[in-house]
Amino acid sequence: MRADRIRNEKIRERFGIAPIADKLRETRLRWYGHVLRANEDTICKVGLDLGVPGKRPKGRPKQRWLDTLHADLKHVGVHPNEAHDRVKWRQKIRKADPATKRD
Repeated sequence: MRADRIRNEKIRERFGIAPIADKLRETRLRWYGHVLRANEDTICKVGLDLGVPGKRPKGRPKQRWLDTLHADLKHVGVHPNEAHDRVKWRQKIRKADPATKRD
């Protein structure tokens, strides 16, 4: 067994790499902004507002994509109405890895 273990946090800190959860959040919000800016008749926008009829099964409700998205919006502190200004939206959601920002 090795006595000199290095924690993942230390490695990420050393090389300036963001945690995977932050990168995933950023990617979800980037896609959500893209969908919100799309025309009303595009398939992705229609699918976003699509409701599924029927009952949900008993027990704890499964995590839905929109539930995760709302938590991401709250975590970053942005409102969906801000997505129409693409430049500002990108600036607000890009918190994970500043090294990958485009100029």
